[in-house]
Amino acid sequence: MKRLTKTLCALLCLLAGLQMANAQILEAGQEQPSGVVIYSLPSTSIMLTVTAEKETFVAGPYAQFAQKYMGSEARTEDAVTYTLKSIDMAPYLEADPSTRIALNISGRGNAAANFLQLCSQGLIVASDSYTGKPEAWRFPSIANNDVFAGKDVEGNLTSATTTLYKTVNTAEGFQRVAVSQSQVVEKSLEKKAQETANAIFDLRKSRMQIVTGDTDATYSGEAMQAAISEITRMEQEYMSLFYGASTTSVQTMNFDVVPTAPANASSRQQMYVAFRLSETEGLLPANDVSGRPIVLELSFDKAPEVTTGGVASAKLLPSSTVYYRVPVIATARIMDGSQMLLQTRVPVYQFGQTVSFPLNSVLK
Repeated sequence: MKRLTKTLCALLCLLAGLQMANAQILEAGQEQPSGVVIYSLPSTSIMLTVTAEKETFVAGPYAQFAQKYMGSEARTEDAVTYTLKSIDMAPYLEADPSTRIALNISGRGNAAANFLQLCSQGLIVASDSYTGKPEAWRFPSIANNDVFAGKDVEGNLTSATTTLYKTVNTAEGFQRVAVSQSQVVEKSLEKKAQETANAIFDLRKSRMQIVTGDTDATYSGEAMQAAISEITRMEQEYMSLFYGASTTSVQTMNFDVVPTAPANASSRQQMYVAFRLSETEGLLPANDVSGRPIVLELSFDKAPEVTTGGVASAKLLPSSTVYYRVPVIATARIMDGSQMLLQTRVPVYQFGQTVSFPLNSVLK
């Protein structure tokens, strides 16, 4: 009788050990067992790092006179525009919150080594793992309206002569006599534009004389280069009074897209609005409809096989096994309307097949 009791106890202990060696799927709210490894199946998220360039244009104060004095029209309205400069796409792994699996790998030979190797390959993910990613915002610089201050050729004031008349009592009676009066007044905008245009043409003439040697001064080597560079700099400053000035800044943001199960099980293509771009507001999130949509398109060679929870048939597997996911490969494209901006291939784990692996196998 005692021998039978000992045998039954040994069998119960063995069965308990075998069950703990199995991968146990934890339901929502289920208490986590102690002394086991908790892991999840991997899920793919796609991170887009987008850079846009902001151009702030300030019209020149003499823009309306550019056609008259410089011979070509100039922009007369201030404007702010954004253009896409670069997009970087990077898939990264997260633990799928819909699946948690408990696994006892102690005392199982090669189990621990095999488990770590599957982790290193990304086929399974520790339940508390998070790859992490940087999040940054660069505030665009704001151009002010004083970019043209101090660039006038001459001062803002000029001397104006006004003729006045006064009545003088003479021997011949009262007579009207002209009297000249000089006073300082502010120059008109057109007068200043004319002076600036004359200075630009004078600078061009001086530069031509230096290059051709048609000047009393002698320039050679570095002296000639320095003189020409300074004349060019002054010319560009005066030209900005007619044609305006632009300043640029960079805006960089990260956007995440998490592929989800398609509504149509036979669909081989998925489309997501990754972010939006406004020519006046810059980079915007996908839910801000004030910008035009930039779309992430995923194409599969065949319709992805998505199973609810990812491990629906796991409990039917034999003992001493671990469950992992094999990803499907999708062709990812970034589309701006009909224009393709980027194309690459990415693995999507949540659409892959869930399979099992015997922990005691020898991996080479």
